[in-house]
Amino acid sequence: MTPQTRTSALLADLYEFTMAAIYFKQRMFESATFSLFIRNCPPNRGYFVSAGLEEVLSFLDAFSFTAEEIEYLRSTGLFEDDFLQYLSQLRFSGNVHAIPEGSIFFSNEPVLEITAPIIEAQLVESAVMNAVNVQVTIASKATRCIFAAKGRGLMDFALRRTQGTDASLKVARTSYITGFTGTSNVLAGQMYGIPVSGTMAHSYVTSFDDEIKSFRTYAEQFPDNTILLIDTYDPLEGARKAALVGREMKDRGHRLKAVRIDSGDIVVLSRKVREILDEAGLDKTLIIASGGLDEWDIEAIIDKGGAVDGFGVGTKMGVSADAPFTDSAYKLVSYAGKPVLKLSTGKTTFVSEKQVFRHYEGDRITADTLGLRTEKLVGTPLLQPFMTGGRRTVETETLTTIRDRFQKEFAALGDRYKALTEPDEFPVTISPALSELQEQTTARVKKEQKISY
Repeated sequence: MTPQTRTSALLADLYEFTMAAIYFKQRMFESATFSLFIRNCPPNRGYFVSAGLEEVLSFLDAFSFTAEEIEYLRSTGLFEDDFLQYLSQLRFSGNVHAIPEGSIFFSNEPVLEITAPIIEAQLVESAVMNAVNVQVTIASKATRCIFAAKGRGLMDFALRRTQGTDASLKVARTSYITGFTGTSNVLAGQMYGIPVSGTMAHSYVTSFDDEIKSFRTYAEQFPDNTILLIDTYDPLEGARKAALVGREMKDRGHRLKAVRIDSGDIVVLSRKVREILDEAGLDKTLIIASGGLDEWDIEAIIDKGGAVDGFGVGTKMGVSADAPFTDSAYKLVSYAGKPVLKLSTGKTTFVSEKQVFRHYEGDRITADTLGLRTEKLVGTPLLQPFMTGGRRTVETETLTTIRDRFQKEFAALGDRYKALTEPDEFPVTISPALSELQEQTTARVKKEQKISY
C-alpha cells in the first residue's frame, strides 16, 4: 500500500480551536473522553459497518502542527502567542478504543471513543468524524448491495461520480471490505492492493466504423481479459457479434470472459443474451449488468429471474444515494474523572467510557448490551484498544483481515435485520450499571444547572 499524504491538523472546525484556546487559558488539561456514535439509522436501515478506523489512527499518529500551520493560525488574529507556542509542540498522547473495521454495530453504540487531555481530544473531533462518517456510510450501503446480490460478484464502478478524489478512494476501499470483488479505480488498486477490473466504454465502440471490429481488436489486445460492452447500438445484435468473437477466441485457445449490458430491461435482455451465448457454446461467458444500479435494482433483477452473473455498481453506491449521511455525533462523556452528558431533547448522550457486549446463540448474533467499560458482563466486548498513550497498540490490519471479519460478522446477523425494506430493530439493551450512572449524572446535572423538570 502506498502511504497516504499526511492530513493537516488544521482539518478542524474553527470552534475547536477557539474552545481549545479557552481550555488552555483556563489551564484545563485534564483527561476527557469523547464518544463517537450514530443516533439513528436512516430509513430502511438496521445496522452499520465499522470503517474508517485506519484513517483515524494514521491521523492521530501523525497529529502535529507545522510552522506554516501555526503561522496561518497566527494570521487569523484570534489566538495568543502562548497558545500557539503550546500548539507547536502538541502531539496526540491519548487512548483510542474502537470497534474494529468490518464489524457490525448499531444505533447509539460507540464505534470509537477517544480519551486524551481535553485540548487534544477536542481538536481532532472533525477529522475523526469525517473519516468515520463517510466510510461507515459507504460500507453500510455497499453491504446492502452485497446482500441483494445473493452471492453474485459486485464491482465498484463509482469513481467518476463520487464527490472528489478522496471519496472515490474510500468508496473502493470500503466496498472491497464488504465483499465487492474489486474496483475500476486504478489508483485505489495501487494504493490498497484491491483487484482492478474494467471493460470498455461506449465511446470505444463508437470510435470504430464497425462494432464487431471494436470487439475483435479488444480481444486481440487483451485475450485473457476480454469483457465486451454489447448495448451501444442494439444489445441482442451486440450479443450475436460478441458470440462470434467469443467463438473465434475459443479457436485460438482463449475465452470470452464476459459481456456487459448497461441499459434497457436487464431481466429480459440478460435471458436472451444467455440464450445467444449458450447456443454459441459460450456457457462459461458471464453476463455483467450495470447502469445506475442499487440494491433494490439488483434484488429485483434477481427475483425476476434475470440471467446476470455479476453487477457493476457505481453512482448510487458511491454516494449512498438514499442515505448520503449518518446522524453521527462526537460527544464529551467524561471530564476530569467525572461523567458528563447532554440533556437536549432527542439528543441525550450516554455517560462515561463504555463497552458494547455482544451476545451469541451458536453462530448467530442475538443481542448487544451497552455498558460501562469497567464492567465485566457476559458477552464479547467489541471495543478494543488501538492506541495507548498516543502510540498504536495494533498493527495496521490488511484489507483481507478486515474483509474476513466482515464476512463472518455479516453471516452471523439474521436476515430479518438485513432486509432492504423495514428491517427488524436489533435488540440493544442498557446495562443496570450504566443506567444507574446515567440517572445519577442526570440528577446531578439538573441540580447543578438548576433545571426543575
